[in-house]
Parts: sequence; structure tokens; C-alpha cells
Amino acid sequence: MNPDSLLRYLQIKVHHLIQDQDWESIRVVGGYDRLAVISRYEKIGKLFNIERPTAEVHSRDLVIKAFPGADYVHHYALIITTYLAMTGRAAGTVTYQPPEEAACRAAVEGLDLDLDGDLVIVGWGLQHLAPDDGVWTRGKGYAWQRAVVHGRRVVYLGFLHSIWGDVAGRVVARLAELGARDVVYVGKVGALFPEIVPNTLLATGNESLVGGALVTWDDFFGEFAAAQPGVHSGLHVTSASILLENRDWLAKHAEYAFVDPEIGPMGAAALQAGIRFGYLHVISNNLAQHYPADLSNERHGDVIRRRTVLVDRIRGIIADRLAGRPIRTLGGSRP
Repeated sequence: MNPDSLLRYLQIKVHHLIQDQDWESIRVVGGYDRLAVISRYEKIGKLFNIERPTAEVHSRDLVIKAFPGADYVHHYALIITTYLAMTGRAAGTVTYQPPEEAACRAAVEGLDLDLDGDLVIVGWGLQHLAPDDGVWTRGKGYAWQRAVVHGRRVVYLGFLHSIWGDVAGRVVARLAELGARDVVYVGKVGALFPEIVPNTLLATGNESLVGGALVTWDDFFGEFAAAQPGVHSGLHVTSASILLENRDWLAKHAEYAFVDPEIGPMGAAALQAGIRFGYLHVISNNLAQHYPADLSNERHGDVIRRRTVLVDRIRGIIADRLAGRPIRTLGGSRP
């Protein structure tokens, strides 16, 4: 993103107490605490992913509580540090404390669903993917609804808070423990090839670079999704934060097609648990080429309209996959 876009992106993420006043210290920790001060910049008009880290005031010191995950705590600390630096304020006041693994696991163990070989569809755009007449049942920080699609039991699962990075991997591990046989993640991904225009194509694949190692999982979609018109398949690379993705990072990963924080950890967790995993994402932004649409203007009407069309396409592809329909290609279909 260019500096103006980056600042806009940060302004919709940074807690209002940080934007409104200066602090002697700001410490980011892992903790899901909705009784602390809620940011007035939390998203509205959505069912899921609306909650942001909360704040606890200690005189002139501020503790920011992000949902427990090493990647998310690090990412949010980078967000605050970058925002303060770009606005001419003291960025050296920011520190972060990665949460212990036990605390990270405990944070997702509250997820409790009765699953018996179900397909779980998790992520973004669920209000457009789930049946219009379905009823959402709420748990602590999440909600779900059930449906039967072409004879297959499907659970649509959304979270109020972010499941950034390693948190998403723990969610998949937990779903496997609860009895899920397949997990499909629907979300947004950044493109690394300059020719890909944001919000015009879908992304899929079954490999991700995670911590320097290539992870390949048993793909729920097989070749089905990749063969559909308007779907781009390629290698994915995992990154803990967009603020780490500079020009040097891009040059190092030039052979990869997509980047996001969650796909890799989710695929790795599915592989370890022995279940299938698949992703089908809207390509929301491009790191290699400047386009008008980026992560700073996702709420603009044209962006929302384009993404609604793509999410409807995702719903159709998942339904066709469950129905066992032949692969559609630009020249027709094949058995």
C-alpha cells in the first residue's frame, strides 16, 4: 500500500484511546476481554469479525488485549507502532508479550460443537454462504448454523473476534477434535502476481510456505475448484502481518501467488489431524502492483458489490462440489 492507503488502513484498526491521546507505555498482550474498553472503531453492519482488541487503562500506561495468538499480538503491536511512527508520535513506547501456548489453546477450547464427520465452513462472508432462512446459534465469541447440502451435513461457523494467523490453525485442530471431517476456509487473500486485479478472481490451492517449510494438505476441493472459470490456483505463502511484507519480502517470494496469515496454519493443522482442508478466497488486494482497491477501502460500495458477486460464486462452487457435479470449464464441462 502507498503511505496514504496504509495510514487509512491503520486508522480503522488502532484503538481510539491510542489515536486520541499519548501514553507513557503501550503493552500488547493476549487476552479476550470484552469487559475492558471497547474501541469505537469496531466494525458495524457485519455478523462476524467485528471485534477488535480492547484496552485497559493503568494511569498513563495502556494495556491492549488481543485475542490470544502469537501472530495476532505481534501484528497488532506492529499496527500501533507503525501508526504512531506515521503520525509523528513516540513509537518506542510500544511493547508486546506473546501469549503462552497453553493460553492460546485454552482460548479456542471454548469452541464446542457436536460434529460427526461434518463439513465446517469457517471464515468470511458466511451470511451470504449460509441458507437465508437459517438460524444462528451463539456461543462465546462465535456463532454457527447447520444445514444439509446435497445430502452432506454442513456447519457454517463464524467468529466475532479475529482468528488471525496461528489462532486459525488451532481452530482447525479443535474442529478435528470435535469430529469435523472437512474444513473449508472462505476469506480474502493478497495477490503477489502484478497482473491479478483485486476483487475479480478467486484463489485456491493446497500448498503453503509456513515458517520456511512447504506444507501440502489433503485438499477438500481436489482439482474441482481450480478448474472453475475465474479461479486462480497457485502457491501460497504465510505471513504473520502485512506490515512485514515490504519490497524485500516480495522479491524473496516472487514465485508465490498468494499471501495471508491463516491458510498455512490451517492447512498444517488439518494435515496433522488427518482431515481435509480447502480454501476458496476472494483476491482482495495486490502487493506487486498498485490498484485503486486495497485493504484501506474495503467498505466502498463498488468493492462490496464485486465481492458479493464473488462470494455467490464461492457458494455455487461449494454446492457443485458437494453435489458431485462435473468440473465446469470455459469450454463446457468434463466428466
